[in-house]
Amino acid sequence: MKYLIVGLGNIGEEYANTRHNAGFIAVEKLASSLEVKFTIDRLAYRAEGRFKGRTIIMIKPTTYMNLSGKSVKYWMNQENIPLENVLIIVDDIALPLGTLRLKKGGSDAGHNGLINIFETLGTKDYPRLRFGIGNDFSRGKQIDYVLGRWKTDEEKVVTERAEMVAEIVKSFVTQGIDRTMNAYNNK
Repeated sequence: MKYLIVGLGNIGEEYANTRHNAGFIAVEKLASSLEVKFTIDRLAYRAEGRFKGRTIIMIKPTTYMNLSGKSVKYWMNQENIPLENVLIIVDDIALPLGTLRLKKGGSDAGHNGLINIFETLGTKDYPRLRFGIGNDFSRGKQIDYVLGRWKTDEEKVVTERAEMVAEIVKSFVTQGIDRTMNAYNNK
């Protein structure tokens, strides 16, 4: 069984440790827990690990957020991974900081990465893990907030929750999405 775990974010030093890169941070924690490292590959930084007989392929698209679908589709095809075995990890301003919500599908909520994945795959019915980054910004300042770096007090929460993401992914690949949603969506 193969799984594709996609952390959404933007490459480059100017985006490192920004709220929009919560997906990158989460898959980096997952890779660390599986004791594997990312290397540059086609359209993504890629790492591959094993957990309880499952192959977990993790990517951080190098296509930038707005073209994430290109990388997702390429790696799904390259590794022959069905849509139900793909998990997209995405930042979400609609959720309080550190809140994690696993879903089978749903709206893109105006998120450019999810919009592009929908446009590329032709469906919104794919598993996603929404990583709450909060919405502590004034009117008209959303872009500055999302592309802003974590505050010191936020970093601890993000690190702890990224570790929880690794647990959620391991449950997703071994227990399935329904049991994982039941176990983790209220934590």
